[in-house]
Amino acid sequence: MTTGLQDSVYRQFAAAVEKHAERPFLRAPAVSTSTYSDSAIEYSYAAALLEVQKLVRAWHSVGVRPSDRVALAYDSRLDVYLHLLALNALGASLVPLNMVASDEELAYFIAHSDTRMLTGANEYLERLSSVSAASGAAVLSAGDLAAHFAAGNATPHAQGAEATEAALLYTSGTTGKPKGCMLSNRYFLTMGREYNALQAYCTINSDDRLLTPLPPNHMNALATSFMAMMMCGGCVIQLDRFHPRSWWQTVREEKATVIHYLGVMPAILLTLPESDDDKVGSLVRFGFGAGSDPRHQSVFEKRFGFPLIEAWAMTESGGGGMIVANREPRHIGKRCVGQPIASMELRIVDKNDQDVPPGEDGELLVRHRSDDARYGFFSGYYKDEAATEAGWKGGWWHTGDVVRADDEGAIYFVDRQKNVIRRSGENIAAVEVEAALLSSDLVHNCAVTAVPDEIRGDEVFAFVVVSESRREAGELANAIFDHSAGKLTYFKTPGYIEFVDELPLTASQKVSRAEVKRLARQAVEDGTAIDMRARKKRQSV
Repeated sequence: MTTGLQDSVYRQFAAAVEKHAERPFLRAPAVSTSTYSDSAIEYSYAAALLEVQKLVRAWHSVGVRPSDRVALAYDSRLDVYLHLLALNALGASLVPLNMVASDEELAYFIAHSDTRMLTGANEYLERLSSVSAASGAAVLSAGDLAAHFAAGNATPHAQGAEATEAALLYTSGTTGKPKGCMLSNRYFLTMGREYNALQAYCTINSDDRLLTPLPPNHMNALATSFMAMMMCGGCVIQLDRFHPRSWWQTVREEKATVIHYLGVMPAILLTLPESDDDKVGSLVRFGFGAGSDPRHQSVFEKRFGFPLIEAWAMTESGGGGMIVANREPRHIGKRCVGQPIASMELRIVDKNDQDVPPGEDGELLVRHRSDDARYGFFSGYYKDEAATEAGWKGGWWHTGDVVRADDEGAIYFVDRQKNVIRRSGENIAAVEVEAALLSSDLVHNCAVTAVPDEIRGDEVFAFVVVSESRREAGELANAIFDHSAGKLTYFKTPGYIEFVDELPLTASQKVSRAEVKRLARQAVEDGTAIDMRARKKRQSV
């Protein structure tokens, strides 16, 4: 299973440098660097190695050792990848922070992860010092690290091994606070290998330039895009975010051959005025992503001239469990995510974990096709072994996603069994939003669910039972929204609020999630809910 692979991300990088030294490796276009650079930023494989070696000496000099965790606040800058490689060389782990998170969330990530040191862009240092104060983690500026670049220490030998943790990523769970997913070197290496093995529509090589607007605090950019390109000698073109109006100009200027997308992107691009320059199929071979609206897929492909390759994976499954529609028939417009990769097995089961026949809906269970069912998957939830083992019940990873298979084995996504909202590619746990709302004195009870959104896939909807009703509904809604915004990342806050006297209950007096979802959709259709979407905005630094 490991033939041809080095046993750590850094060693794999070193091997790539030997083969592709002068080829472009990492690039940030000018459209994404204007706030901190006068031009685009690019590293060849050899130039990246020089920067990484400096960082290795610096981190070693300030005391980073194997198994330490270091948190980074660089948003989508290339610094994230350079620090990942340097820390990996030391056997240490990266904790990438999303600085649009609330102070409360950031403090939780830093404390829960047992982060020893933090660094980031200069504009974030003061905030990092504040949110990390209780944890005791040391905050270092780029200048602090630069002072150690020439400390005279020889570059330590890479100490990571396949089972060593390379990164800790936080993903929304379904039972409270976000969970820390421990991702090993094997996880990263498997992801890169499996992407390179896809072939057909997704054949990649050293001439490829992969453009991604997805942030490296998610596995798609940090593990998938990065490892796929590094292991074939290609180039990652990292944007700070999705810029719809300049998107196709950037694609052309950067000569992108592969695009990674979220479902929201095709929907937005289709709303732009049509142009004679829309066809980019002679340059872009394929887009790779998930969650595009099935109604948009064929329209998008015809207008822009390249296929949208839908896929399924999750942070927990990594490259050990992927389903990809990289071959025909792709069943466009039917929510088909393709066939499982050759190295994985899957089952579709009912609520008793009994297999269901083709054509029937059931929960997707996945595992690696080897003696080690967890090969290539995440190593577990940090500080939550019980949740890890519950997910692996019976030797299969229980995804919480409802799918069905056809007679040929193609898999079709149906829904999420777990109460998770998927908004613009972000997984939002309904219970986390509920906890934030319930911490307000204004809220007596609440229930949060997903409602369909034409652009973002899902939007957050909250039914709220208030503690007092003396205020006007709009004023109450704004006060509750403001409270949630102080505790949650902006995209997790309620997009709709509906005040009710009571929540729908089951016979056992639990909140009826199915009825909550039905009533929420009805409220949006009828226009009775208070629309808060205009207030959901990314806060500037």
